[in-house]
Amino acid sequence: MGAEGEALAGWARMLADPTRATVCLALLDGRVWTATELARAAKVSRPTISEHLNLLVDGGLLAEVRQGRHRYVRLAGQETAEVIERLAALAPRRTEVATGLSAVNRRKAFARARTCYDHLAGRLGVALADAMTERGVVDWSDGGTLTPHGRAWLDEKGIAVEARRGRPVVRPCLDVTERRPHLAGALGAALCRHALRHGWVTPIPGGRALKVHGAVRELGLDPQLL
Repeated sequence: MGAEGEALAGWARMLADPTRATVCLALLDGRVWTATELARAAKVSRPTISEHLNLLVDGGLLAEVRQGRHRYVRLAGQETAEVIERLAALAPRRTEVATGLSAVNRRKAFARARTCYDHLAGRLGVALADAMTERGVVDWSDGGTLTPHGRAWLDEKGIAVEARRGRPVVRPCLDVTERRPHLAGALGAALCRHALRHGWVTPIPGGRALKVHGAVRELGLDPQLL
């Protein structure tokens, strides 16, 4: 096995453990988490989660953020987040019966709208990708580009796209619930940031799900159809 094969196998082994996979999925919300919070999410002890976090940090999937004596972790970057979301979308789906009204509502909210690291996902995210395509903001013929019309439209809306070296402006990300691409990249992040800042979507406590408000019509979306 060559060096690249060994590296890929090592990366895959890190995600092969259910606790570590749960940690990475939780961190898709884009926030930094403490070990205690992740232990609670994964339903394991504090010493156990510390071992898993050390492995993930050493392996490059997670990054540490230290503030004084406090240690936080986050995903290593948006590319890591997109790989995890894509793997989750490709994994065989098990049929789980939600018990209780609150569980059913949480599942519906998660499927309707949520964050995927720093962009929008769920039916909202997929509908947004479709709307940007129909408006001519995005052209997928060459792998995904922001059109001149799209740049003018974004300027009119006051949506600033923060291009960073190594990050494409437009990138598709396979949605874990819809099994269709939503919009990632710098453009996806800009649209998500704008929607959150203006209250078009608001976080639902306890996870990545978002509540969708009528103002998303500004993005060409009908909230009643989501």
